Amino acid sequence: MTLAFVAALQHLPPRQRAALVLRDVLGFHAAEVAEMLESSEVSVNSALQRARAALDTRLPANRERPPLPRSLRERKLATRFADAVENGDVDGMVSLLTDDALLTMPPLPLEYQGHEAIAGFLRYREEARGTPLQVMPTSANTQPAFGCYTPDAQTGIASPAGLFVLTLAGDAAAAMTWFADTALFEHFGLPRTMRS
Repeated sequence: MTLAFVAALQHLPPRQRAALVLRDVLGFHAAEVAEMLESSEVSVNSALQRARAALDTRLPANRERPPLPRSLRERKLATRFADAVENGDVDGMVSLLTDDALLTMPPLPLEYQGHEAIAGFLRYREEARGTPLQVMPTSANTQPAFGCYTPDAQTGIASPAGLFVLTLAGDAAAAMTWFADTALFEHFGLPRTMRS
């Protein structure tokens, strides 16, 4: 799908390509894109509409488009995922995944694909930790992401555990990527600790 999208982009005129990438891929607002392109919002929106129409004729008809960055649809899905994580609801997390979803943890070469494998791994991690994670929403490459924290009941402080990034497809997540390097938190504006 990604390859088809990149190939289709090459057939768009430069202004349409720029409007589409800046608005739909990177999530900038029309006013921001108009300023970048030294144009008007009306012109940007028109170029975006033409680009979307052109892509519709070139991309496979059965594709499931992810929600637009920062859209209500994206926020609802991300909120449901965050609630499931904070409630330790593995079944709830897995229900938000596509059937062939993939869980990866770079740089480790571990991969879990499909509901059963991902659920097994998440249950194992939940049992090993002994408590559900707390999350703080953020975004990474225009995708919903969460700083995850492990609460300590004795101190009332939750410490950084890792960063989850979701890759959305339609109204589900096609991939979950876990980054255990908590040094990344500062790059995403995430606090070093949270009250638990």
